[in-house]
Parts: sequence; C-alpha cells; structure tokens
Amino acid sequence: MSDFATAFRLDGKTALVTGAAQGIGAEICAVFAQAGARVLATDIKESEGNALAVQIKGNGGVAEFRRHDVANEDDWKAVMAAVVATFGGLDILVNNAGIETAALLSECAVDDFRRILEVNVIGVFLGIKHAISTMSAQGAAGRGGSIVNMSSIAAMIGSTAHAAYHTSKGAVRALTKAAAIECATLGTGIRVNSVHPGIVRTEMGTGFIQHLVDLKLLPDYARAEAVMTAAHPMGLGEPRDVASAVLYLASDASRWSTGSELVLDGGYTAA
Repeated sequence: MSDFATAFRLDGKTALVTGAAQGIGAEICAVFAQAGARVLATDIKESEGNALAVQIKGNGGVAEFRRHDVANEDDWKAVMAAVVATFGGLDILVNNAGIETAALLSECAVDDFRRILEVNVIGVFLGIKHAISTMSAQGAAGRGGSIVNMSSIAAMIGSTAHAAYHTSKGAVRALTKAAAIECATLGTGIRVNSVHPGIVRTEMGTGFIQHLVDLKLLPDYARAEAVMTAAHPMGLGEPRDVASAVLYLASDASRWSTGSELVLDGGYTAA
C-alpha cells in the first residue's frame, strides 16, 4: 500500500517561492517549511522577506531570503545560482509574484498595462525558463520536480476595470500548459501546473475590493466586500486555502499531474 502521508511531505526538497514577503507567498513558504522543505523566499520587499525567513527559522524550519525582481533576467540567474549554492539544487518553483491595478479600458495607461505584463507574465516566463535549466533531470544539479504558477480565476472570466490583470493571468494559464507539454515531451522530469484563486483575504485581495469603490463601481468598501463575498458561495478565501493546494502540486502526491489548473474560489466560477 502506498504511503500517502509521506507523499505530501517535502523532506529533502528545496523550494523557491517568489513574491514571498507577505500574503499567499509567505503562507506557502511557511507550509513548505512545515512539510520539510528548505525554502528560498524571494521578493522586492526586503524587510518583510527577511522577517519571514527569521520567523520560519524560529519555528524550526530552514529558510533564506533574497531580494529578487522577477521581471529582471539577471536577477533570475543570480537567484538560481544562489539556490544551488546554498541548498545544492532546486526541486520546486512557485511563480507567485504578481501585481494588480485597476482602470477602465478607455482610461488604462499603456505603461501600467505593460508593467502588469512584465511582472505577471514575463516574470513567470523567466522563472520557467531558468527553472528548467536548473531542475531538469539532464542538468548538473537537477532531478526534475514541480513548477507551480499562480494564475487566477481572472484567467477564466472577465470583470470591469481589470483588463490588464485578466490578460496577464490568461497568459499564465496558457504558458503553463505549453511548458507542461514541452517538459513532459522532452523528458525533463518537471511537472508544470497552475493555481487559480478567487479573492483571498490578503493585501491584494483588499486592494481589489477597494478599487471597485475608487472607480465608483460600488458606493463604499462594506458594500463592495459584501458583493464580492456573495460571489463566492463559500465566502472569501484565506492564504492557507491556497497554500495547502500548492503543497499538493509541489509534492509527490501530484506526480501524475501536469498542465492542470486547480481552481480555488469557493464556488465562484461554478455558479
């Protein structure tokens, strides 16, 4: 009989998590460390990232932090070199870093649209690109592994004033499937899957709701929160709801899953 409890463990594995300083990223790092992984957390927010690493170590985990702009390829090269030098290799990459803005299409600045794509799409592309070289079973320090890309239900539906974000997350969804097929076909031993949360109670989730008020789409925050909560039949999500799902995709429990999209939205898109 299979040892299912062990299958969900990450003992002996090394994970790199981007956008890790707060919210969902920080929770993923904490869950990974609890499951036995060595974690390299990266973000542009240095004070929060360093504090996270200290907290994980204080709880008995293994973690380091490194500043990292995911839209910068040189940063990716440096981070990959650092994770190999520090932990001897890489088994898991979570492309979690992302930003969001709100504007009606007729008022959306090109520079704002471009910046969303740089972080949310180019950042994921660069992560996949350099992770394949580092993690591939044919590489010097690789043995295959798992790449988890943070997409969103925004990849599957539309909404007012968030076209740039929808576009970016739709691209991540498609890129995930292309990378999954390529990695499987070439025998890299790397699985690539995407996660699609609804609104989660984080700083970004709060910001999304506030944007509805700022753009006068809803009268005040309380009303906007009530509308968004009602759209999720099970209510808004918590960071742990996403982190536990990412743990599954990162672990050997999901060893036959690649190119899949795991929706976590409390029933939003099922309605």
